[in-house]
Amino acid sequence: GMDGAPPPASPAGLSAYVAVSQLLGLTLLATMGAWLGLYRGGVAWQSPLQFNVHPLCMVLGMVFLQGDALLVYRVFRHEAKHSTKVLHALLHGLALVIALVGVVAVFESHRTKGIPDMYSLHSWCGMAAFVLYLLQWLLGCGFFLLPGASFSLRGRYKPQHVFFGIALFALSIAACLLGITEMLLFNIRDSYSHFVPEGVLANTLGVMLVAFGLVVGYVLTRDDWKRPPLAEELALSMDFKTLTEGESPGGGS
Repeated sequence: GMDGAPPPASPAGLSAYVAVSQLLGLTLLATMGAWLGLYRGGVAWQSPLQFNVHPLCMVLGMVFLQGDALLVYRVFRHEAKHSTKVLHALLHGLALVIALVGVVAVFESHRTKGIPDMYSLHSWCGMAAFVLYLLQWLLGCGFFLLPGASFSLRGRYKPQHVFFGIALFALSIAACLLGITEMLLFNIRDSYSHFVPEGVLANTLGVMLVAFGLVVGYVLTRDDWKRPPLAEELALSMDFKTLTEGESPGGGS
């Protein structure tokens, strides 16, 4: 048996890329905090600063936590599949809750200030990302976490789940970039073109969002970094093949 053997090491390079992604993620959160703190008056809920809760929550939830939830299967390579799956779902769920707070903040702030909702490209892309992300999470829980979905149904849905997971992460970053641009044009339209510090800081935040997305995307799309199936998972799928392809009495389900 292999029971006493240490788990195989992560592939060369994977740990470095994951570390870079976390460093970028924390730096972009700090940069967002610095922008809001130094130039936008900070963050508060019951006040004219309520709007600032929105960009902070969106970057934290829809970018940083969503990215980390996607990386779970690459980072926890040798843990039981079910606990990895639960962590993946919990991180996405936390991201959704934080994003919901951000969505509520912007609608309440608009209502207080008499600003119209949902007219800009940023709001359309952002709302699409949020609603589809919620749908993706519900479908993922339904297919992969709750008992009931058959092995073959999971197998058929999985490629779509994986593709739309990456696509929604990209859409979330795009919505953030549109939001940053919109915020700059609303707040410093006249001085933005003079390379004022606020504009440079916000542009830097945008570049870091793209960098975070690229690093996470690279880790996710490298075939040799995919999570290897554990022995018991292979055994399960072999049993399943025997059941479905062999003449199983009672047509095993």
